[in-house]
Amino acid sequence: MRRPVALLGCVLVVLLRPQPSLQAADSPLVLTNAADVLALSADQAWRGIAISVSGVVTAAEQNWGGRFFVQDASGGVFVENISSVQPQAGDLVTVSGVSYPGGYAPIISKPQWTKTGTAPLPNPKVVAIEQLMSGNEDGQRVEIRGIIRSAQVKEGQLQSELVSGGCRVRVYSRVMAGLDPQSLVGAAVRVRGTAAATYNAPLRHALATAVYAPFPDDFAVDKPAVAAPFDGPLTPINSVGQYRSGRSPGERVHVKGVVTYQRPGEDVFIGDAGGGLQIKSQQTLALSPGDQVEAVGFPELESFMPVLKDAVLRKSSEGRAEKPPAKVPIEEVLEGLHHADYVVLQGKLLDRLVKGAPASLNSVEGAKTILVIQTSNLVFTAETESVTTDPRISSIPIGSLVEARGICFLQSGEDGKIKSFQLLLPGPGSVRLLAEPSWLTPRHLIIVLGIAFAIILVGASWIIMVSKKNSTLRQLILQRELDRKELQQAHDMLEWTVKQRTAQLKCQISARKEAQVQFRATLAERTRLAKELHDTLEQMLIGISLQLKMVAKFFTQAPDAASHHLGLVRNMVRMSRVDLHRSIWDLRSRQLEKFDLAQALAMSGNQIAEGAGIQLQVQTLGAARPLPEVVEENLLRIGQEALTNAVKHSGARHARIALGFDDKSVSLEISDDGTGFAPDHCAGPNEGHFGLQGMSERAKRLGGQLAVTSAPGKGTRVKAQIPIETTLATTLGDEPSDHE
Repeated sequence: MRRPVALLGCVLVVLLRPQPSLQAADSPLVLTNAADVLALSADQAWRGIAISVSGVVTAAEQNWGGRFFVQDASGGVFVENISSVQPQAGDLVTVSGVSYPGGYAPIISKPQWTKTGTAPLPNPKVVAIEQLMSGNEDGQRVEIRGIIRSAQVKEGQLQSELVSGGCRVRVYSRVMAGLDPQSLVGAAVRVRGTAAATYNAPLRHALATAVYAPFPDDFAVDKPAVAAPFDGPLTPINSVGQYRSGRSPGERVHVKGVVTYQRPGEDVFIGDAGGGLQIKSQQTLALSPGDQVEAVGFPELESFMPVLKDAVLRKSSEGRAEKPPAKVPIEEVLEGLHHADYVVLQGKLLDRLVKGAPASLNSVEGAKTILVIQTSNLVFTAETESVTTDPRISSIPIGSLVEARGICFLQSGEDGKIKSFQLLLPGPGSVRLLAEPSWLTPRHLIIVLGIAFAIILVGASWIIMVSKKNSTLRQLILQRELDRKELQQAHDMLEWTVKQRTAQLKCQISARKEAQVQFRATLAERTRLAKELHDTLEQMLIGISLQLKMVAKFFTQAPDAASHHLGLVRNMVRMSRVDLHRSIWDLRSRQLEKFDLAQALAMSGNQIAEGAGIQLQVQTLGAARPLPEVVEENLLRIGQEALTNAVKHSGARHARIALGFDDKSVSLEISDDGTGFAPDHCAGPNEGHFGLQGMSERAKRLGGQLAVTSAPGKGTRVKAQIPIETTLATTLGDEPSDHE
């Protein structure tokens, strides 16, 4: 609605305060005209005095929720009619209700109204703009004159801002057919309508006043605006605030310059050879420094400095141009010669403050950095706003000599003297470090003197303390020399005793380590055998038992099915025999003392491959030589596991074991021509298969590595490469368990 603060305040007051009765016992009167209602004080209006007023509806906007203004011969008053039924402007109505203080002026609440006819709107009261802005004409039909500063069609209405005598009034009127709102900007108009104050409801203070003109003839243009303002003559920037003969009030000026800085939705700074100018505009035109623009706006003064307000901008067709900052003496700045101009100033950085910057119309909240700079005997500030703090500015040490480039923004008094000024920094790189501060500052000098004084004081105290203790120390030194000789004798005796005891302990430790190694080896072998018997023979026997049950079940009813299960039993028995041979071979592993590794691999391999129809070939490559027992034991285990996997899973017809020796390592390779598999998709520990993992762990604990190469239909090759330098102590310290 068009009285956003006023009407919202009324609603809040109505909802938050208790409602009085329609008429107090001590107030039997009935108010019959608007002037009597407006004459009530807030306390009197709270009493809910009965009201019965007849008049003409002067304003009733569609989005007011049923509310309206009614005016009789004595004046106008607002009716708090929260209803979907609403009269129209020009209706003659009779309103009955009770008084209510409202948010600013007394109003009629809880109304009951009836339409009795229609009538022309009352003749408006011609008022000065200052009288209107005071809020005393709230609810009255008035007539004002002024210059249109902005106009737009919004929500089906023509919303314009009228300026007169330095005051700004918002006008709501009907849209005129075929009218371009922008053609009204700069026009002198006469408006007749109902004044409605906007206010601060808790304080009951008037903030501004709007005028609602319900009919088209309530908005009249006395003097049209210039049809093509951009076609008018250009005004030099430094002449905007100067005297011009024949200048009429509300006349717009046409300027042109190069953009030096923009705060989107707020203002733009431009400059030419004569100086700079601040242009205020709500136009969302994206500009960047160097763009040439033209602007048409209304010249005014802010802080006694010229500014162009309510301006319309457009980019010039001449393209971009560079406007370097002007190096100006500080004396010219203090004379007011460079307001809104792009300048360069040098000075000493005294302080730096970083705080949150308020969000502008089209930007998000960021960080504002304020630099306090001293030049000659004058102190000024330089400000920049960005989304985050600029590290190039925040890293400049306090006390440095800096050069700042920005927009010189002056503030002067009525006497024309400059009271203060600041630089608006366009962005990163606007501040440049010229010289860092000298280290020897007064603050640092005080710190150094304090530290020196503290050192001298501590040194003097220490010297006095040392002089008092010197005599005592001399006596202690003599006594300690005697004690040292006695201690030396005791030390020599103790050292001899320690050597003897160390030799005994070494013998005991060696014996214990040997016993521990033997015990752990025995325990590991027992554990391995138990796991192997559990995972092979026991599981195989269970499977045989189950298959025999199936044979017994199908023996008479389905001989073919029984024969199939008997075949499975034969295969299981054969595999159990293979596993049993391997277990027996593991128990006889100590026979390695009589055979070398190649012979042990051949014997073990023949036992495993026997009965499987696999032709086994064993080869020795290189010069064979004895290996540490732990290396032979683990290589034998790897060979057994790899050959067992070939028998169980590959369906191979040929297998080959190759034992290779070189200067620094020994290698064992087991290959077959079986079905092969995809190493990336083979079963692992999660599926209960530990063969590949066990072989890999054995190789790693010997300091070597295991490589498995296979592919579907291309057989399998398992190769273990073991350095001969792997020590017995390292491997026996953590004997790997045997997995299948």
